[in-house]
Amino acid sequence: MTFKEEIQRRRTFGIISHPDAGKTTLTEKLLLFGGAIQEAGAVKSNKIKKGATSDFMEIERQRGISVATSVLAFEYDGIKINILDTPGHKDFAEDTFRTLTAVDSVIVVIDVAKGVEEQTEKLVEVCRMRNIPMIVFINKMDREGKDAFDLLDEIEQKLGLKVVPLSFPIGMGYDFKGIYNIWEKNINLFSGDSRRNIEETIKISDLNAPELNKLIGDKAAKTLREEIELVDGIYPEFDKQAYLDGHLQPVFFGSALNNFGVRELLDCFIEIAPKPRPKQSEERLVKPEEDKFTGFVFKIHANMDPNHRDRLAFIKIVSGTFERNKPYLHVRHGKKLKFSSPNAFFAEKKEIVDISYPGDIVGLHDTGNFKIGDTLTEGEAINYKGIPSFSPEHFRYINNADPLKSKQLFKGIDQLMDEGVAQLFTLELNGRKVIGTVGALQYEVIQYRLEHEYGAKCTYENLNVYKACWVDPKNSNTDEYKEFTRVKQRYLAKDKQNQLVFLADSAFSLQMTQQTYPNLKFHFTSEF
Repeated sequence: MTFKEEIQRRRTFGIISHPDAGKTTLTEKLLLFGGAIQEAGAVKSNKIKKGATSDFMEIERQRGISVATSVLAFEYDGIKINILDTPGHKDFAEDTFRTLTAVDSVIVVIDVAKGVEEQTEKLVEVCRMRNIPMIVFINKMDREGKDAFDLLDEIEQKLGLKVVPLSFPIGMGYDFKGIYNIWEKNINLFSGDSRRNIEETIKISDLNAPELNKLIGDKAAKTLREEIELVDGIYPEFDKQAYLDGHLQPVFFGSALNNFGVRELLDCFIEIAPKPRPKQSEERLVKPEEDKFTGFVFKIHANMDPNHRDRLAFIKIVSGTFERNKPYLHVRHGKKLKFSSPNAFFAEKKEIVDISYPGDIVGLHDTGNFKIGDTLTEGEAINYKGIPSFSPEHFRYINNADPLKSKQLFKGIDQLMDEGVAQLFTLELNGRKVIGTVGALQYEVIQYRLEHEYGAKCTYENLNVYKACWVDPKNSNTDEYKEFTRVKQRYLAKDKQNQLVFLADSAFSLQMTQQTYPNLKFHFTSEF
């Protein structure tokens, strides 16, 4: 295949939702279609200890939530699909925001009973800001839930989307008969047997044909005809360009747990979803078709294999081809690096790849060279933007609970911070370490991983901090800056990149500081 054809056949997307809407189950069923896994393990079932293939950290299996973004790839119908399954829990939102910089489109999963939830709103807002094409999948249709039209209205109002249903449910919950596929003009009957891989599909070109009554009964047939007539009247025609520009969102209905409605979603997805798109760097717009390789690190994951203390840096390839054993420029360090075993991911298996194309995600073994947002190129100094660290909302001192393991503790903290799990601040006054996170659940994850992956124990102490603000070093030679650092010394810390951070203890104190030192600039993200 030529380089251009390889790009054309790639689709890289993220799955986002509120926790428990069925995101991981959907990911698993998509892998089932691609033949990447043979059996589907129920994510929360203790009988099947296998767990979902996309949740491979121990703490995720215990809690039944996804903590880290997993990268999975499979082939379907000649198309190479890369999925990024993101955490839904709000405490891990930062990981999800970063992942959204690496996808070309998104599937939003919504629970039919709960409708649009808070976390979904936040994530969809990020997608809208970036004009990422979205497909909506309304899940759990085999349970009682909201009326389909009410749900579509809710999605339009709460998420600010313009929807067009491409499939429509026949009944719901106990009366759930199946799905009418508007996109392909056929009916998919629901048998409720999750072990069957694929349901039977019956072609129906005319909904007024009497055979519809034989299939689903007179009452359901009458309702379906009325509802489809309504859909035609209310919603616009599907327009692929409007979808690609982020102005129109197709909606599918189904039940991921029962593997129902998933094939329709997948078939339509590979036809309409965007191939790898150009990405804006600080210097210029980079197109996937360019000959020279460029890519950026959007995630770092330590200890994917607990037997080997390995760290993987996940790189999204933006342009050109990434080849094994070829030297590439690490832009921030200004030095060339070679990679002898770049990994691609097929379900839980990692494979070494010789060549990867735009849209692909590659895992590189990292000994501490990378941090999130780093760029690799064939020589050009390019910096991709839009992967900031946000100002944390929770702050605690971290203490060593086992003095004999202080080396392991510092190594563990160092590596977890590089992963972007949380942020580390060192107080200027006494050198104490403070950990800042976006969500409180992160502290549990850090404690758990330090103990199980590094053999180190830690305890926390509360610290009253309202906001962490990065101090712009532009005016560092002025008297005002020197006065500020002298007066506020006990509130100052350095982050991991040695940037000065002001830890304000209240909104009032932050406001007063800004008024007292009007020429100093304070930033709420580290990327300014």
